[in-house]
Formats: sequence, C-alpha cells, structure tokens
Amino acid sequence: MSAYAIVRTGGKQYKVAVGDVVEVEKLEGEPGTEHTFPAVLYVDGGEVTTDADALAKVSVTGKVVEQTKGPKIRIHKFKNKTGYHKRQGHRQKLTRVEVTGISK
Repeated sequence: MSAYAIVRTGGKQYKVAVGDVVEVEKLEGEPGTEHTFPAVLYVDGGEVTTDADALAKVSVTGKVVEQTKGPKIRIHKFKNKTGYHKRQGHRQKLTRVEVTGISK
C-alpha cells in the first residue's frame, strides 16, 4: 500500500498520492509552476500521522498542469405573480495540479 496524504487548499480537502492529478480551486501560476500544500493527515502503510508537530514536517508538492474552468451552472431566480425573473450563469475557475512528491 502506497503513501497518501490529505491536503487542504481553497477551503476544501483532497486525498492525494504521488502521480495523482486533482482539480482544485484556482491557484496563481503558469503551467509548470510548483506549489506546496499543507498536509492535514499522512498515511504510510499502517502508520497514520495526525500530530500537528509531525505534520509540519510533511510537505506535499505539486506542479500546475493547466488552468481550466468547471461546468456551467445556471442560476434562475423567480418570484411568483410579480413577473420577476433573473437568469445568471457561472463557471468556477479551476487549476489541475499533478502531485509530484510527498516527503516526510
């Protein structure tokens, strides 16, 4: 069983292992830029690390693959009997990141 970590970015948490490509909330940087993420949990085989002091030594690095957008979300507000309609669309900006290393 290989090592994996739970990392936090953009107000969300993701389970990542080396070689994984994950879509996270937009990060600054061009493709090829390196980022370091804080680990919330680290698992290596049967050894689970949750202690804050030990997790401070764990670093998860990733490389930006591309900047992209999520699917279109359509918002429609409506109030009965008043003729009020409001239509709006949204596409969340995302960044695809490839995890290049987890070091303890």
